[in-house]
Amino acid sequence: MNPAGILLDAGPLVALLSKNDANHDRARRMFAECAPPFRCCDAVVAEACFLMRKVHATGPADVVALGARGVYRIAMSAEEHWTALEALFKKYSGRPISLADACLIRCAEIHHEPRIATFDTDFAVYTWARNRKFEVL
Repeated sequence: MNPAGILLDAGPLVALLSKNDANHDRARRMFAECAPPFRCCDAVVAEACFLMRKVHATGPADVVALGARGVYRIAMSAEEHWTALEALFKKYSGRPISLADACLIRCAEIHHEPRIATFDTDFAVYTWARNRKFEVL
């Protein structure tokens, strides 16, 4: 079992809640193998809510309910990290980096956490604390 504090991207969250998602079984295994709470940011939750709305009308409520149950917690506020986020957008301007991605990179730096639950292959390229690689689950 992986200890609590693993970073959480929107993809596994959506896949966990959507039984028709191609990665549903993979997401279930990820969540079963990791102790809660995961760490994420408001941008990840917003992205997951947006994607889940396309799946089902109550999808966003399902995303929020997982947070209320302690499955994940908001680990940083973007407002406190504008300069660092701006630098990440500049650094990865040639990649399709989202605010959620940038915030997760920043979360890794703040919490010294390299482990991330994601299906986003860009996290094999992104680094945190200048040159540290992520451990993609």
